[in-house]
Amino acid sequence: MTDTNQRPRRQIWSARRLTLLGSAAVLGSALAFGGPLGYGRLAGQAFAATPAPQTVNAPGQTGFADLVTKVKPAVISVRVRIDQGVNADESGSDDQGASPFMQGSPFEKFFRQFDGQQGHLHRHQMVTGVGSGFFISPDGYAVTNYHVVDHAKSVEVTTDDGHIYTAKVIGTDQKTDLALIKVDGKKDFAYVDFESGTPRVGDWVVAVGNPYGLGGTVTAGIISAEGRAISASPYDDYIQIDAPINKGNSGGPTFDTSGKVIGVNTAIYSPSGGSVGIGFDIPASTVKMIVTQLKDKGVVTRSWLGVQVQPVTAGIAESLGMKKAEGALVDQAEADTPAAKAGIQPGDVITAVNGNSIKDSRALAREISAMAPDSSAKIDILRKGEAKTIDVTLAKMPDHLKKQASADEDENGSARGVPHLGLTVAPASEVAGAGEKGVVVTNVDPDGPAAEHGVQSGDVILSVGGKSVSDGGELRQALKQAKSDGKHDVLMRVKTSDNTHFIAMPIG
Repeated sequence: MTDTNQRPRRQIWSARRLTLLGSAAVLGSALAFGGPLGYGRLAGQAFAATPAPQTVNAPGQTGFADLVTKVKPAVISVRVRIDQGVNADESGSDDQGASPFMQGSPFEKFFRQFDGQQGHLHRHQMVTGVGSGFFISPDGYAVTNYHVVDHAKSVEVTTDDGHIYTAKVIGTDQKTDLALIKVDGKKDFAYVDFESGTPRVGDWVVAVGNPYGLGGTVTAGIISAEGRAISASPYDDYIQIDAPINKGNSGGPTFDTSGKVIGVNTAIYSPSGGSVGIGFDIPASTVKMIVTQLKDKGVVTRSWLGVQVQPVTAGIAESLGMKKAEGALVDQAEADTPAAKAGIQPGDVITAVNGNSIKDSRALAREISAMAPDSSAKIDILRKGEAKTIDVTLAKMPDHLKKQASADEDENGSARGVPHLGLTVAPASEVAGAGEKGVVVTNVDPDGPAAEHGVQSGDVILSVGGKSVSDGGELRQALKQAKSDGKHDVLMRVKTSDNTHFIAMPIG
């Protein structure tokens, strides 16, 4: 329900938003998180002067009716009840609203950007969230999103024929935003299979879900792009589709024309909270891998290499004599880790894992995490212009790293309670050609404050608020101190390829 008298949104809100699609309907309001729009070249809109596709079962007839009849019985509505605790003030209200996401989760910080749009909740008020899901086996296993069932006290699913069942959460994986739930008592649920092939940009797709809690709804479009990153986690690898999907579609499936699941709806890009034709799906290959582990063990176990890496920029590639700006540049091989034991060194560029090319640090994270702990990997590196192959025995990711909000620190270069500048950094002393002082900017969010003030990849931040910084921890501490001192801007001394100058950076 919308409050027509609520105060207008602050002007600093971005008009470009990424909206989570499920469990976000707390009190009927939209939850959104910010992100860059610079996605690159897209396939065109699905229905722009394009002949209608043929159904898979009835050549010569238009529409997707046969496909929908086949798959829709496997799609479910997921409704959860959450005991929503609130850090209220003395009046019993919370001026910042109440996030339905776990504190420190990759999505909680995005919620906090939008000034109390969920309204005022009292301590431990039970709220309802809605999303979607789909059965993957006849005995009641179903897939949905992590953010749909996170902190749920109870989970109910409604099938296409209107029957309501109680479900239990088997396991969740925050980093990929996936969850496996189970309905007991039946062995003949309608279910769907995952596509084993690789979808192509331009292929027709059909999305089914529960938008706004209305019940089973079907939309069609095409795959617009692949390999999208929306700063949700180090493992971002989303399929972008233009089939209209909205809040409540989270966890719902997207099908190809053979009726196989090619992805799970998880977020949309939207200025208004509704669909504008840019949606993001977790690829079926990722879902299958995660769901298998959740079903077997209830948790996801990831392998670990033990390196800090950064993207290879055009400047770095030129300085290292590389033909392409691809790979993951090693900033540091942490002590007593698989990488250090195998001899990987700072300055090495990881170009492939087991023969699979590594285009950037996200690709490296995905390749390593997909392998089993204690397995052997062949790591191709470029060291001082010479190509080498190193055998590495991977280890299980330590528990303290699994619990870390990696999307906060690894991808965005910030931590909870520290102003988000939209950049990642690495010690200058560990980056070839960057000098010995300061921290090198390795990546910049084009919609973040840093980009708005002219900071670019390759710049070196020498000091913040008059204090020299030599690593990301010192940078974050300096920003935190400035904010705790009540400052709204902090003076940063930045060295570029041309000169050294100061920037007044807004921090809150």
